[in-house]
Amino acid sequence: MKHVVSISLGSSSRDKKAEFKLGNEAILIERIGCDGNEKKARALFGEMDGKVDAFGVGGVELFVRVLNKSYPLRSGLNLVKDVKQTPCTDGRGLKLTLEQNIFQMAEPHFQFPVTPRKAMMPVAADRYGMAESLDRAGFELVFCDLMFGLGIPLPVYGLARLRTLAAMLMPVVGLMPISMLYPTGQDQDRNIPKYEKWFNYGPVVAGDFQYIRRYMPRDMRGKVIITNTTTASDVELMQSRGVAYLITSTPRIDGRSFGTNVLEAALIAYSGKGRPLTDAELAALVKALDLKPAVQALNPVQVIETNS
Repeated sequence: MKHVVSISLGSSSRDKKAEFKLGNEAILIERIGCDGNEKKARALFGEMDGKVDAFGVGGVELFVRVLNKSYPLRSGLNLVKDVKQTPCTDGRGLKLTLEQNIFQMAEPHFQFPVTPRKAMMPVAADRYGMAESLDRAGFELVFCDLMFGLGIPLPVYGLARLRTLAAMLMPVVGLMPISMLYPTGQDQDRNIPKYEKWFNYGPVVAGDFQYIRRYMPRDMRGKVIITNTTTASDVELMQSRGVAYLITSTPRIDGRSFGTNVLEAALIAYSGKGRPLTDAELAALVKALDLKPAVQALNPVQVIETNS
């Protein structure tokens, strides 16, 4: 049996181990949270190097990819400095492969039309494929990377401005400690409602669930959330707040959706190549294995419309 491990800076309360099949290959996937402790995460990567088939890097990116440009993040790369044998991935290749058509694949499952065509992404720089999918579907997009990531209250509208923003800021942001940019450790379990105006910009909220969970309002009636890593308790929280539909870019496995870093690591292990996969290789495997987003109707009787 192939064994992949995601070592994450996130909360250990979200840890999970599950077995599933890719084609005819049994894969054991395991997520180990380090509660924001970067030294612990780096030590685990070093200790397990060569002992598992592939690593996922969770809670931080190695590179932020916008179109064909990849911006390195020092905090992430430092974690895997001691890895010499086991291939590792932060899931950025699979993010693009799975998410660039995510809305188009999910829309047929909705009971009601999603109107108006407006969507907010708390942080979009690391999910450019998802932003492209919404743009092609005719959505007016607002990106709140500066707000949610850096505390600067400036929205960014449209893909062109997002690309410009990434080109300007990512070389600097890439040098910052992850604790300044992303909820890690126990911060992932806290909800402090904030930015309600932007959550109510339109019916769709899309992007990394840690940013969504951290700040989402108590009233999320009629919303569609498009995201990735969610546990059973996350789903219960969204349902209790009135979310209409939950779309996750990765399939649900044993009651939860794992991050793209976990699934991409599983695909690396499945391939048997012993190295990270190219975009073309990932796309071919996604097609061959028929991997699709998961769509859950949480409160589907509610008409999906903006509250603003």
